[in-house]
Amino acid sequence: MYKFSHNTQSAFSDFNQPMGLNMNPDNRWIKMADLIPWDEFEKKYARLFKGKKGNVAKPLRLALGSLIIQTKYQYSDRELVEQLTENPYYQYFIGLPGYQHEAPLDASTLTLFRKRLSVDIIMEANEYILSSARKDEKSDNDSNPPGSGGGEPPKNKGTLTLDATCAPADVRYPQDFSLLNEAREILETVIFRFCKSYGLPRPRTRCRIARKNYLALAMCKKRSKNKIRSTIRKQLSFVRRDIGFLEAFMSAGYAPLKKEIKKLLVIYKVFEQQEYMYENKVHSVENRIVSISKPWLRPIVRGKVKSPVEFGAKFDLSIDDEGFGRIEKISYDAYNESTVLISSIERYFERNGFYPERVLVDKIYRTRENRRFCKEHGIRISGPKLGRPSANDKVNKKKEYQDNTDRIEVERAFSLGKRCYGMGLIRTRLEGTMQTSIGLSVFVANLDRILKRMLLVLIFQWRKLMHIFKLEFQYAV
Repeated sequence: MYKFSHNTQSAFSDFNQPMGLNMNPDNRWIKMADLIPWDEFEKKYARLFKGKKGNVAKPLRLALGSLIIQTKYQYSDRELVEQLTENPYYQYFIGLPGYQHEAPLDASTLTLFRKRLSVDIIMEANEYILSSARKDEKSDNDSNPPGSGGGEPPKNKGTLTLDATCAPADVRYPQDFSLLNEAREILETVIFRFCKSYGLPRPRTRCRIARKNYLALAMCKKRSKNKIRSTIRKQLSFVRRDIGFLEAFMSAGYAPLKKEIKKLLVIYKVFEQQEYMYENKVHSVENRIVSISKPWLRPIVRGKVKSPVEFGAKFDLSIDDEGFGRIEKISYDAYNESTVLISSIERYFERNGFYPERVLVDKIYRTRENRRFCKEHGIRISGPKLGRPSANDKVNKKKEYQDNTDRIEVERAFSLGKRCYGMGLIRTRLEGTMQTSIGLSVFVANLDRILKRMLLVLIFQWRKLMHIFKLEFQYAV
């Protein structure tokens, strides 16, 4: 159940300050709160709640505002609640009517916020913010909106920069024998629970021998190929034995718990994949599971020196002329990013009414299909042209150098998001909340960029006024 509120866009003068508390109206959190159209977001957020029974849900400003603060400073859930309780500027930002000493929410409620605010909702709010912050278009572009059919098509303007990266999840590096050992431990826990709950005789799982076999390789500094295969073979036999015990219990009519069924299905799949790789002496399999607790993760080959393979969500990020970012595609599978270019250009056309003048991408995006699409729409794609060098080769090389220099902007966006906004290590645990964390990183980075631009404009206007006053004073003297 959700109760719609019409006064979420409250002014700073309405915030109830206790005696002795003098808050600065020029604080950045007050400026950012005035920047976000809470009322518009509140209307769309209320559509998610179709039922009219149950407890009243928290308002959007409290939910989204708390997640923005958490993304900005990378607080844990419990630390965020403490910060919200102590900081009056945070309380104004999340929409409280006045300063209070009680905690505005519980730490467990933040998980519900991340579940409810999916990455699609975050990106919709991001697009609304960017469209309102975008500069006014010229009158000639307004006269020819897309799809009007009259007049000449608008000229290409602007630059679209596109690149892909991976936001690694907080999981340990997956090794085959460690995955099998974890699966064995979970199976033994389920077996012991069966025996304790239903009064069954406890089978011999040989857990001590299996643990000793695992530690013999895990604590070994130099791991030979034969020793690794021998450990995997023994761990497979231990897992197979435990699965046999569970199947015997279930065939006798004893059922596992609901939370155990999901883990068992994942373990069966892990055992099947590991057995296939061991028998065929290969190290890859389709839809390989690298984490039992997060089975949706897939290995993403990045080719970097520090981490050639990462385990997390892969996404394409586009940067416009003003430096604002948008997530074009996000997935846990290792897709080919060249398929995202055409759809990203079409979305650029829908937003602006014209195609970009140039597209800055790396080598993997420069397929023949993408080159053909860009040529048909008069878009210059970065990188060397196909075929032999032309007569104006020096001019083309200068353009290529400038394109490579300008393409660094998207790398800066990746670096900023991973260093400052938590994109370098996603600590949320669920499939949907991990994508929400990535979307929040992009959203908060854009908010900070808009706020800095507003401050720069104010500083420029202040200096201009001071210059005028100085000239008037000189003339008066």
